[in-house]
Amino acid sequence: MISLLKTEWLKMRNYPAFWLLLGLCVLSYPGINIMAINIYQNIIEKKSAAGQVLSILLGEPFSFPEVWRTTAYFSSLFIFIPAVLVIMLITNEFTYKTHRQNIIDGWSRQDFMLAKLIDVIIVSLLVTALYATVALIIGITYTSAPTEGKWTLVYYVGLFALQTFSQLSIAFLVGLVVRKSFIALGVFLFYSMVAEPIGVGLLRYKYFKNDIGRFFPFEISDRIIPAPAFMKGIDEKEYQAALDAVSRHVVYTIILVIVTWGINYRVYQKRDL
Repeated sequence: MISLLKTEWLKMRNYPAFWLLLGLCVLSYPGINIMAINIYQNIIEKKSAAGQVLSILLGEPFSFPEVWRTTAYFSSLFIFIPAVLVIMLITNEFTYKTHRQNIIDGWSRQDFMLAKLIDVIIVSLLVTALYATVALIIGITYTSAPTEGKWTLVYYVGLFALQTFSQLSIAFLVGLVVRKSFIALGVFLFYSMVAEPIGVGLLRYKYFKNDIGRFFPFEISDRIIPAPAFMKGIDEKEYQAALDAVSRHVVYTIILVIVTWGINYRVYQKRDL
C-alpha cells in the first residue's frame, strides 16, 4: 500500500495540470460562494415589504449551522474541475504507457486499480477539505451572534465527500473506457452538464410524473445536497421534499459507487494492455 501511494504521488507531483486544476478549485470554491452571498444579500436588502418577508422566510443560509449545507451546494457546482483532473490522470496512463510499465515492474492489475482508487480518494478528500475550510470561514464571518447547534449540519461535509467521490468515480470510468483524454473530457462534460440535466428536466416536468430522472448517474448524488431555500424560492413543500429524499439518495449513491468501481475493475481486467 505504501509503495502504491509513493508511486502515485510521484506521478501527480510532477504533473503540472494537477497543480493547475487544484489551483482552479482553490479559486472557484470561495468565488462561487461569495457570488451566492452577494445574490442573497441583494434579495434580503430590498427595502420593500416583500424583501423583509423573504428575509424572515429564508433565514440565514450563510450563518451556522446552515452554512454547511449552503456552501456544500454551491461548491458542488464545480466538481467538474477535479473530475477533469481524474480523467487526465487515468488517460495519461494509457497515453504514456505508464500503466504497462507498472505491470512490467511487478504490479498486478488489482494493484493498478487499487492505486487509481487511491488517486480518486485523495482528490476527493482534498476537494472536501477545501469546501469545509470555505464553509468554516464563511460561517465564522457571517454568524453575527453565538449560535447553538452550529455543528448540527456538519455532516454535510461527509455528504459532500460522498457526492464528490461518486462523481469522480464516474469520471474515472469514462476515462478508463475512452482512454483518449480530449474525447473523454468531451464525453464527460457534455453528458454531465448538458445531456443529463436536459433529460432529468424533461422526465420531471413533461413525460413522467414519478420523476424517474432521479436515478440518472449524476442526479443520484446531486440530490444528497439540495439547493438552499433562497434558490428554490419559498416553496416550503418542495424544499422539505428535497430534504426528506437525502437519506434515500445517500443509499443510492453508495450503491452507485460500488457498481461503478465494479465496472472499472471488470473493464481493466478484460482489456489488453
